[in-house]
Amino acid sequence: MTVTHDSQTPDALDPEALHVPVIAWFDRHARDLPWRRPEAGAWGVMVSEFMLQQTPVSRVLPVYEEWLARWPRPADLAAEAPGEAVRAWGRLGYPRRALRLHGAARAIAERHGGEVPRVHAQLLALPGIGEYTAAAVASFAYGQRHAVLDTNVRRVFARAATGIQYPPNATTAAERRLARALLPDEEGTAARWAAASMELGALVCTARNEDCGRCPIASRCAWRLAGKPAHDGPARRGQTYAGTDRQVRGRLLAVLREAATPVPQSALDAVWDEPVQRARALDGLVADGLVEPLDGGLYRLPLG
Repeated sequence: MTVTHDSQTPDALDPEALHVPVIAWFDRHARDLPWRRPEAGAWGVMVSEFMLQQTPVSRVLPVYEEWLARWPRPADLAAEAPGEAVRAWGRLGYPRRALRLHGAARAIAERHGGEVPRVHAQLLALPGIGEYTAAAVASFAYGQRHAVLDTNVRRVFARAATGIQYPPNATTAAERRLARALLPDEEGTAARWAAASMELGALVCTARNEDCGRCPIASRCAWRLAGKPAHDGPARRGQTYAGTDRQVRGRLLAVLREAATPVPQSALDAVWDEPVQRARALDGLVADGLVEPLDGGLYRLPLG
């Protein structure tokens, strides 16, 4: 396992000394998740990556299974109206992800013969796919060498390599340089490292109540060795939901998902008492392409 040492790697950090124990830990403790099984294929990996954004595994699992049973290939989803993707998304939250996944499926069907592309640049060119998702699909589906930086990985790197409790609110250039510096040269090992470091952050090096006693690199963790200094950067963003426009949007969409035909304004008015916020939420859903207004004050999920 060879590693190219980057000038941005902290002087005391030996990347290989992290790779070996973390990957060995992953080999023993990785969860058996459906998108990690060979039969999931690149499409299953892509679907999981869209669904897992800001959503815990426990909520994703049943929706993922239903989605793949209904749409086992990108072309199957592409043949449906986008509103059906929104309907099947259920209560996963952030439903624009459903529209983006539908758009990506159509592009895959039209540009790539129905096969999720292997080339990172082609993945990145699909609608709704950013740097993280392109890297994750290329790595997890095709075993390629890419730095995959989700929240869990960033937290592991912040603690183990940088010696701080939490990473910045938004990914920085310094974090990307560090991730590249820690990436093994061999493609298969790099892909395994990406998955292993992500799992370590999800199960052990968690945002709260980290379990250092189970961590395979606790003896080398810069944050632990420094005495676990408390976070002194910008306040971490909280995730509020009750009473927000997100909650109102969710209730409005729930009415439309459960309806087989367009629904009247009165049915939407019934789910939220405050008219100004309700109207703002509905306008936002229309602007985002999640809801189509029809003549006569009717609304439906999008068809085209």
